[in-house]
Amino acid sequence: MPITKINLNNYITLFQKTEVVQWFFNTAIVTVLTVLGNVVLNTMAGYALAKFNFPGKKLIFMLVLASMMIPFQLIITPMYIMIAKLHLHNTLTGLIVPFMYNCLYIFMARQFFLTIPKEIEEAATIDGLNKAKTFFKIIVPLSGNIITTIVILNFTSTWNSYLVPATFISDKSKYLLVVGLRTVNDQFFTRPNLVMAGVILTTLPVLLLFLRYQKYFVQGIATTGIKG
Repeated sequence: MPITKINLNNYITLFQKTEVVQWFFNTAIVTVLTVLGNVVLNTMAGYALAKFNFPGKKLIFMLVLASMMIPFQLIITPMYIMIAKLHLHNTLTGLIVPFMYNCLYIFMARQFFLTIPKEIEEAATIDGLNKAKTFFKIIVPLSGNIITTIVILNFTSTWNSYLVPATFISDKSKYLLVVGLRTVNDQFFTRPNLVMAGVILTTLPVLLLFLRYQKYFVQGIATTGIKG
């Protein structure tokens, strides 16, 4: 049967009978701040591992690689205990600060920065730029592909996160969107149309972001494994 008109009643009911607006706002705050932290900290760490020479550099890089092999389910309990001792449980801060870095993104950034010719940095040094200015004024503008890759990967994982916010947050007003929609499913289990409307709200930002920057994402992934 052909569709004759668009019906937004499911979305209207979802906004009226649930706290989906608050959940969406919470998710946006956590996601944006987490992504910003990951872009800044991981690119700086990757650049240091790729371009600087300092004692213990190889050991640190091996620890980064080893950390990638530890299942997150293994560390979530001690992480929760640490956050509780810092009185950050049941707060949005507790969902942001511990996740503002990621060993995978450090590795990807390092691999990308290894592909940048050292002559570019030497020319910047001759022009009188120190290491910090070289990074922010020269390297960062050349790193659009890897930055976009980190943004898309981290945005997707944070926006769709369920295990961490469901474990760390118990206040319904501080739920993230995915966790809140689970309560919608429990409350309106006889109305799957409302749940599906919530799924569309969850999926749309991730889909739009990927479609807009997919070219840079593919290029960033391709350049992270060129040099070892």
